[in-house]
Amino acid sequence: MDADVIVVGLGSVGAMTSWRLAEIHGARVVGVERHALGHDAGGYAGESRLFRTGYHESPEYVPMLLQARDLWQELEQGGQRTLFHPSGVLSIGAATIAPMRNVLASVQQHGIPHEVLDAAELKSRFPQHGSITDEIGVLDRLGGVLRPESAVQEALRRARRAGAELIDNAPVTGIEAVPGGVRVSTARGVRTAKHVVITAGAWAAQLLPELREFIDIRPLVLTWFAPENPKQYAPEVFPGFIRDLGDVHLFGVPSVDGALVKAGWADAWGSIDDPAELTRFLEPSALSGVGREVHTLVPDLPAHPSRHSVHMDSYTPDRRAVIGAVRPGVAVVAGLSGHGFKLAPAFAEIAARLALGLPQQHDISLFAPDRFGG
Repeated sequence: MDADVIVVGLGSVGAMTSWRLAEIHGARVVGVERHALGHDAGGYAGESRLFRTGYHESPEYVPMLLQARDLWQELEQGGQRTLFHPSGVLSIGAATIAPMRNVLASVQQHGIPHEVLDAAELKSRFPQHGSITDEIGVLDRLGGVLRPESAVQEALRRARRAGAELIDNAPVTGIEAVPGGVRVSTARGVRTAKHVVITAGAWAAQLLPELREFIDIRPLVLTWFAPENPKQYAPEVFPGFIRDLGDVHLFGVPSVDGALVKAGWADAWGSIDDPAELTRFLEPSALSGVGREVHTLVPDLPAHPSRHSVHMDSYTPDRRAVIGAVRPGVAVVAGLSGHGFKLAPAFAEIAARLALGLPQQHDISLFAPDRFGG
């Protein structure tokens, strides 16, 4: 066998799985990536991502999020990159809607440092936000901003330093069982290992056809705006935010570099059947709706973005990731559904333990690959 574990796909989860396997668990690792290492074609790229423990999706994620926060800081230590800016994250919405109930349950049940602000306090503390009526705000003090490209590069560096062999520009052409393990064929040769972990993002269903029935690939459009007064959007005074108002679900990231503010919608751009169909740029008219909503809710930002980029992620029907064994010797982490990056190091540790047959630190049954009847 060439390795203990082959990791297929070296984006966020794949890079961190390689790091955890090689450096922390001492495994022999081969990582293969269809693109160049650090590419921008997957779901993690875009300069910044929010990290939050006041979780809109469900409070049951919080223990895993707390572990992820520790692992983000562990990844940052000893490197030369700032990966996490602890600016806090502000959730804004009516107290009665499900996302805000989940945020409140998350911080209250798990003792997360936080503040609950009424409408008057929101207007006073964070005047950048407009059209505040009867909404509340929950400021998650453990939240902040992650730098995804830097994080992936640091995880790859740590994996390589620990002895992992990382192979780029090597699309996988076949995965098959062999005596004692699994054989992975790529455009740059064949490798064998005892176990394989598939962390290929939007390409996972191409490698594992059993996922195709419940994996939906969606474009992610990211937009940046030039504020009238950039100092009002520095991380020290403007936390990252998520706002739910009627049918609008808006997220925003402070101006970490002192220039542009990232803000916009999430997965509101339909679906595609194949990653090759992704269109990397949109016409200005297609962005006008985003600009109008951003300008309405954050009035100091202009009504049209200064720039944008298009990426993609894979979604499941219940918006929970698919994590677990799918074949003998083959495990998968896929379907992160637009909120997986913040959890990437925790998912990576889960994947490493799956591959090595180690006990899990969390109940991962909610991510079971067979929960859709496959």
